[in-house]
Amino acid sequence: MNIRHLFAVGLGVCLVACVTVNVYFPESAAERAADIFIKDVYGGDESDHDGASAPSGSPQGAIDSKASYLFALSSWVGNILIPSAAAQPIDISISTPGISALQNAMEQRHRQLKAHYNSGAIGMSASGLIILRDPKLVGLQQRNQIKKLVVDENADRNRLYGEVAKANGHPEWEKDIRETFAARWVGNAPAGWWYQSGGSWKQK
Repeated sequence: MNIRHLFAVGLGVCLVACVTVNVYFPESAAERAADIFIKDVYGGDESDHDGASAPSGSPQGAIDSKASYLFALSSWVGNILIPSAAAQPIDISISTPGISALQNAMEQRHRQLKAHYNSGAIGMSASGLIILRDPKLVGLQQRNQIKKLVVDENADRNRLYGEVAKANGHPEWEKDIRETFAARWVGNAPAGWWYQSGGSWKQK
């Protein structure tokens, strides 16, 4: 086997390894999981895998038929030795004790926050958190209490996004999880609530 043949085999194994170790963020599954979680928190307030195939053409210099056979053989062996992540269905789990505890705390807190979403005192940020957007809509006696609720809610939301990513074995997905939840908090909110978009406040 000459150097050209060895190159073809090595390239085939490398390409297979690259395809199989990449697990793409399952956006649709994440949206479904976020909707389930958020609807439970709101308590009834609510109103593709991108893969690149291996190049089919031969490299410059033309790999002959024997090298092409070896390339195909190496890919077949690689698929046996390395389990393909793309071949397995990917779902997003939100069923861990830590996530359930956060959900319970957020459900209870939402009962106190709901009136302030309705009044417009509280709005939803573009980063998946909440903001006391108009303190004047909250009575002076309640203001400190609402500020604390907002701080506690944001702390739990920040923990939630990290917990969901870790629970699914991909802590690097935390940013994607946060962005998905940020969109679905707004998507599942009733009409009249305020949210940030493009740096400004909008009313749903």
